[in-house]
Amino acid sequence: MNRVLLIAGPTAAGKTALAIEASKRIDGEIINADSMQVYGGLTLITARPSEQELMQAKHHLFGTIDPGERFSVGQWLSAAMALIEEVEARGKTAILVGGTGLYFNALTKGLAPVPDITPAARARAEALIEAQGLDGLRSEALRLDPQGAARIEPADRQRLQRIVEVGYATGEALSRFHAETEPILSAGRWTGLVIEPDREALYARINLRFDRMMETGALDEVRRFMERQLDPSLPAMKALGVPPLIAHLRDELPLDEAIDLAKRDSRRYAKRQMTWFRNQHADWGRITSLEPDQRSAELDAMLGGFKD
Repeated sequence: MNRVLLIAGPTAAGKTALAIEASKRIDGEIINADSMQVYGGLTLITARPSEQELMQAKHHLFGTIDPGERFSVGQWLSAAMALIEEVEARGKTAILVGGTGLYFNALTKGLAPVPDITPAARARAEALIEAQGLDGLRSEALRLDPQGAARIEPADRQRLQRIVEVGYATGEALSRFHAETEPILSAGRWTGLVIEPDREALYARINLRFDRMMETGALDEVRRFMERQLDPSLPAMKALGVPPLIAHLRDELPLDEAIDLAKRDSRRYAKRQMTWFRNQHADWGRITSLEPDQRSAELDAMLGGFKD
């Protein structure tokens, strides 16, 4: 079997371009590993591959899920593994690319067998956040799962909320389920690399990219999305840039403030992503340059013995 290539990195680091470049070198097809790019209707704001980029390599699992649904890590894992098998059956190399650390962990470390979260548990966690904010959420996470919560950054609402929801739904600590995991892709079946650029250079790219999103119609895209009146707790409703732009469209924020908030949120998310990959995947190869020629050289060095 061909080895699977995993390309991870923070938002705006150029993962799409690098994956396309890799696909040409190792005859690959690209599978999405980004939790927001799976949803339809948000092409610009989630920075999904453009039409031109889609023509350069075969892409899978981009924009295929209705944003009115919840697409779990387990669902993604099942879809991704089926696609890996299909790609390899065609004699191609599967290249998984994205910024969602939990997806890569599910593949390489295993997915904890956590029961489904009940609507009552989710509603209880949301009520806690509304009443006590992030501090209250973290306190509850520490109560329910001290070991798991201690490994999470204080501002990481999504992962803290996951601990709380699992605790409410099962009465068990999420870390206990994690202790029972087995890798889906065995060691030796995959090669991982992380794009880890200079932070300030990345922040500048984030700001510039959001300006370009706005210039090419991101506000209209979010307006159409808002008109669906979806449950605000849905994952797609929390995509970077969506909450502040919706606030602007509801006359709750001036446009310049909404843009500044979207950029700030994106920079903070990128920082969390870099911390995650540094802690969780320290042994993966690194590409550190944002300059195209140097990136190509770094990629060539990593792919030299890829199929050996």
